[in-house]
Amino acid sequence: MSNVSDAVDGLVEAILESDEYNRYQGILQKLKRYPELKEKVDEFRLRNFELQNSDMDRYRLMEETDRFEKEYEKLRSDPMVHRFLSEELAFCRMMQGVFGEIMQAIDFE
Repeated sequence: MSNVSDAVDGLVEAILESDEYNRYQGILQKLKRYPELKEKVDEFRLRNFELQNSDMDRYRLMEETDRFEKEYEKLRSDPMVHRFLSEELAFCRMMQGVFGEIMQAIDFE
């Protein structure tokens, strides 16, 4: 297990040193200076997650998505919010890629 632990430690270090992680952390710290704005962003993120993971029929999902986008249009147009969401997405995509490569390499079904 020590080989795996060592590899995990190396992977964590590489993630912590990545541009994606550091850009995400930088804008997150800036956003935290505005607690009310961060609260709105967190609400947006939660509602977005719930919408993406709902079991609504396709027509209702399209309606709810349109309503959601209109409701949060102003928030998303804020430059700091836009940058935060972009950096978060870039970091999440990097992590998805890492997890995907691991799962593919170990042939886990």
